[in-house]
Amino acid sequence: MTRLAIPTSGRGGLDDSVGEHFGRVPTFTLVDSETGEIEVLENTSEHMGGAGLPADLLIASGADIVLCKGLGRRAIESLSSGGLSVCTGVAGTAGEAVAAWKRGDLGKAGESEACTRHAFRDRHDG
Repeated sequence: MTRLAIPTSGRGGLDDSVGEHFGRVPTFTLVDSETGEIEVLENTSEHMGGAGLPADLLIASGADIVLCKGLGRRAIESLSSGGLSVCTGVAGTAGEAVAAWKRGDLGKAGESEACTRHAFRDRHDG
């Protein structure tokens, strides 16, 4: 079993849009690649006013692979050190991201794929 985690913009499951900002999405859609079972996990990380980091939530959820549009170097490092693989460059819905992964269209992300477009160091808006 492989448990996929996709940052999403709501509670729409596979029909939900892949979120633009990894750590600031309201939800993560979790998909069991074998059974198709779906779980929507609220993002309760400190980025959303809670505790812990998004990587901590996904590690605790039992996720194996994160499929996302992009994320920063520190997020890639946190997820990787927690044993999760990261694939970037997905677009569309969570279902389309899962389909791209199943087709083998996504490669494993490393530091060179880290997003440098968004800098939130001093900002608290999404």
